[in-house]
Amino acid sequence: MKTLLSAVALTAAMLAAPAMANQCGDILGHSMQQLNTRESVDLCDTFKGKTLLVVNTASKCGFTPQFDALEALYEKYKDQGLVVLGFPSDSFKQEYDDAEKTAEVCYLTYGVKFPMFASSKVKGNDANPIFKALIAKTGETPSWNFNKYLVSADEQSVVHFGSRTKPDDKDFISAVESMLLQNQQGGAAALKSE
Repeated sequence: MKTLLSAVALTAAMLAAPAMANQCGDILGHSMQQLNTRESVDLCDTFKGKTLLVVNTASKCGFTPQFDALEALYEKYKDQGLVVLGFPSDSFKQEYDDAEKTAEVCYLTYGVKFPMFASSKVKGNDANPIFKALIAKTGETPSWNFNKYLVSADEQSVVHFGSRTKPDDKDFISAVESMLLQNQQGGAAALKSE
């Protein structure tokens, strides 16, 4: 009887392992609605294993032209595993109430192709769950639009950059490249151990 119970327990553990391996942390463990659609994206299914650059955006801000450099960064590094995730927010009273206008600024004015999500709060008790997790990991709450959070593929390392850090800043790009390299080396180490 003990052998049978042990076999059942072992089988259950083996079946649960893949399910647990597919779990994401506090940052990616959510579904979010895409900008100007009714479609939601399961962040874990879609972006697990990627290096993330999470940015709170606004359409009527002096930093809005950073969209150009964010898109260029995304295009340059997406094949190496970087995903930029844009979260429009009116937390600083500089985003349209109309999702269609926000989408026009992002997609038509700036040609954004990286994922953009529906407008949400990024600070305080009403912050969306992604920003709550980012704030908890870094201790840094967005103080204005276009804060950037660079997140490792395993969600364990998160580095915050303020609004004034431009996406084409040499030191910022160096941090992105370093995180991408670290994640690639971590993936290679995991493959060797299998």
